[in-house]
Amino acid sequence: MASGAAANLFEAAERCLACTEPAAKCALTRATAAAILDGELAAVDAAGADGHGCPSAASAGRAGAASPIGIPGRPVRPLLVPLRQLAQRGLGSAQGRAALVHAVAHIEFNALNLAWDAVYRFRGMPADYYRDWAQVAADEARHFALLDARLAELDHAYGDFDAHDGLWEMATRTAHSCLERMALVPRVLEARGLDVTPGMIGRLRSVGDSATVTILETILREEVAHVAAGSRWFAWCCARAGIEPQATFRSLLETYMHGALRGPFNVDARLRAGFTAAELAHLDELAA
Repeated sequence: MASGAAANLFEAAERCLACTEPAAKCALTRATAAAILDGELAAVDAAGADGHGCPSAASAGRAGAASPIGIPGRPVRPLLVPLRQLAQRGLGSAQGRAALVHAVAHIEFNALNLAWDAVYRFRGMPADYYRDWAQVAADEARHFALLDARLAELDHAYGDFDAHDGLWEMATRTAHSCLERMALVPRVLEARGLDVTPGMIGRLRSVGDSATVTILETILREEVAHVAAGSRWFAWCCARAGIEPQATFRSLLETYMHGALRGPFNVDARLRAGFTAAELAHLDELAA
């Protein structure tokens, strides 16, 4: 990648995605997201727009195609292991609470990479799509920074505990399709946080960890909007393809998530994040 200022938001997103050091990645994310949201970085130059906020075919070509998906920018640690190999720790000890904070920090770091990959990979989307995912990236960077600081208060750092790579594995599987990415990463994997975070908050409150509770309450509140962005752009992709969203979502769940969904589901949060009652009923069926 060339040095100097990024020529467009695709190049800027690629730089954020490639950055490996967490603090530097968060700082670059804040600056890049601000530039996109302020209109200083666009997918193409103004002459390349098609009049509807989408790049024209010619201008999209000038921006270049996305490179094949690979390993995103991340530090050497944490060590990534299969989910079943992760140690289970209770919250009664500082070590156990630190492990939980680390697990959530790892999710937020992955979500940061996922947001930038959504910007970088999928060309020809409306300008609002890129603004939405730049905002998500900025939020995820802030969430990670809050958790990283909390880890330091618990005498740990990001990388001290093993982690798994499930979120990025799904990114790899859906790299060919914005529609499938929006359906399966924000609306399935990231939406799982809406379901499990209230329980984590309750358990942490019971052991007196109000500092971590405050962080998780912030994350839970803001993640509703992130999942809602996935719902919005999944529906947009379905409309563009001329297919029915609910039936498509059902088919994708059965293809990608058969036997892997777990309830219970946070119905109120998921409704606010754009799920329909029919979709939630089908989730219950698949999780039964």
